[in-house]
Amino acid sequence: MKLTLTNHNFSTLLNSSFINLTRPFCSLSLSSSLSSSTSIKPQVPIFLRPPIYSTKLNDLKKWHNWAKNIAFSIGSSFVQSDNGPDSTILCRELKWFIEDVVENHHSLFSQVGDDNEKVKMRADIEELYCLWKQRIEERKPFQYIVGCEHWKDLVLSVQEGVLIPRPETELIVDLVSDVVSKNEGLKRGVWADLGTGSGALAIGIGRVLGDGGKVIGSDLSPVAVAVAGYNVQRYSLQDKIELREGSWLEPLKDMEGKLAGLVSNPPYIPSKEIPVLQAEVGKHEPRVALDGGIDGMDALLHLCDGADLMLKPGGFFAFETNGEKQCRELVDYMKSNKSASLCNLEIFADFAGIQRFVIGFHR
Repeated sequence: MKLTLTNHNFSTLLNSSFINLTRPFCSLSLSSSLSSSTSIKPQVPIFLRPPIYSTKLNDLKKWHNWAKNIAFSIGSSFVQSDNGPDSTILCRELKWFIEDVVENHHSLFSQVGDDNEKVKMRADIEELYCLWKQRIEERKPFQYIVGCEHWKDLVLSVQEGVLIPRPETELIVDLVSDVVSKNEGLKRGVWADLGTGSGALAIGIGRVLGDGGKVIGSDLSPVAVAVAGYNVQRYSLQDKIELREGSWLEPLKDMEGKLAGLVSNPPYIPSKEIPVLQAEVGKHEPRVALDGGIDGMDALLHLCDGADLMLKPGGFFAFETNGEKQCRELVDYMKSNKSASLCNLEIFADFAGIQRFVIGFHR
């Protein structure tokens, strides 16, 4: 259902495009018969595409004014609806969008020049109209529009079907970095990132491990495995990171009792909360990467069992949760059921001071 906006001419603006919008968007079409990531070709983020398109500066200005007017017209409507982006955020995204699309974007709209001058772009003008309509009308996440997300010092490819990595998850890499800096054995060992998504944690940890260690990233989604593979190749980590398709521990049966480390940012949102999430999240990001069951704990408890089974003596684990309540429940579960094998349990807060991560070691 589309959001109904009032007190502005949003519908008029959105449909006042200057060209035919029947061309397909740059979203990935997947056949239900696909069973392996090898048959999926990940999208190339806009900023990495060659500037093979061109348009008149005047036409680009028309698009920019149209897109900016739509962004302004939103006001705080999305904020009031579901804590979505306001006009200020949308205008900021529009600026970033132009930076990704236009080859020489500096002072593009402030300079005095010939409006018939050709501007080189990485997407054609028609696609720009289509994508910005998706951003506003469908509330498609900006990261899916441009095809990437900035995370730590990385720029990771993302697309529909792959969870967008969050800033707070960066702290898991920092926790691992701290642990391996004090333990050379862990640094040279094999680590696993379960539910790797875009490959963010696997890549972050792979770079922390340096020359010695290895990382296995697993995911149930063939789209995620394909996108993670693309990101691994971009950062030339094919020799350090192996990707396996399958559910949680299933693809790692050969590593039982051998892992130096186990990390995960699993689905942890209670099922009943999914429908009230921000539209960008609830309507577009993969539910399988969000929904943690009735209380959000299903995957987290499974991961605790996995840490017990998969880690070697002295092995380290770090899990992200939905907040303090889940952290406490997770620690209580391990103390009650895994005290013979899992120890030195600690809870760490994220950037906002919310207790977010549970870490520990295998005895």
